[in-house]
Amino acid sequence: MALRRRPTVRLCGRLSDFFLLLLFRGCLIGAVNLKSSNRTPVVQEFESVELSCIITDSQTNDPRIEWKKIQDDRTAYVFFDNRIQGDLAGRAELLGKTSLRIWNVTRTDSALYRCEVVARNDRKEIDEIVIELTVQVKPVPPVCRVPKAVPVGKTATLQCQESEGFPRPHYSWYRNDVPLPTDSRANPRFRNSSFLLNSETGTLVFSAVHKEDSGQYYCIASNDAGSARCEEQMMEVYDLNIGGIIGGILVVLAVLALITVGICCAYRRGYFINNKQNGESYKSPGKSDGVNYVRTEEEGDFRHKSSFVI
Repeated sequence: MALRRRPTVRLCGRLSDFFLLLLFRGCLIGAVNLKSSNRTPVVQEFESVELSCIITDSQTNDPRIEWKKIQDDRTAYVFFDNRIQGDLAGRAELLGKTSLRIWNVTRTDSALYRCEVVARNDRKEIDEIVIELTVQVKPVPPVCRVPKAVPVGKTATLQCQESEGFPRPHYSWYRNDVPLPTDSRANPRFRNSSFLLNSETGTLVFSAVHKEDSGQYYCIASNDAGSARCEEQMMEVYDLNIGGIIGGILVVLAVLALITVGICCAYRRGYFINNKQNGESYKSPGKSDGVNYVRTEEEGDFRHKSSFVI
């Protein structure tokens, strides 16, 4: 009797597991579910990228698919009403049912993309996933500023700037093709120098330049997408000629003294004084009116020397 009961028990157990499996599968099929093979894709500018959005469970044959772009707190349609819209029109397509492929991506395509699926026949009708797309941009040749000549012991600042690369590039400086450390004190090779390099801003600052700091300098800007460098520029460090400076000052003072003496001599000789006669300014006589006047010594006034002719 015991042997005849065992098959019945096994059959009941199998039927119970079968119904439980159907119930479990019914719960899954009753809700639409999405997944993505890569939620944080990274691509270089002008390449193509796939935004993966896959329906794993659904009993709706023709669900509604929508893609939206979220950038700077603004949301815009990318795929709606069964067509590509917005700034991706003409360079994107739908792969399969739900995934999105973008060609010739640009830096403006870096954003959040939301895949939304509406399955009307499912118990849970709506599901969505968000994909973050990062477009890397290779740096362009940076702008470098290097002083041409600096006296020994003075400060010097070298600048390197690049504004196109994304992510923001890091900077490195080279002298005569030799990379410079961020701190000269950290490398015995540069113990005769005194500089600090900020790799975030591209600024190289010498607190007091030495003769050994002379050379050809250039900067490289680099990120995950690539790198670019500026042209070499010469920085010369020269000694101050104290004797020559003093001599030049003395020569200038001597020249000024000679000019002053010359001006004084010319003034004494009357080159800067108007001609005078009897202590008064000389004035040229006016045109004669035909009458001559003679002053008498006694009277002190004028008398006619000749009569008027009428």
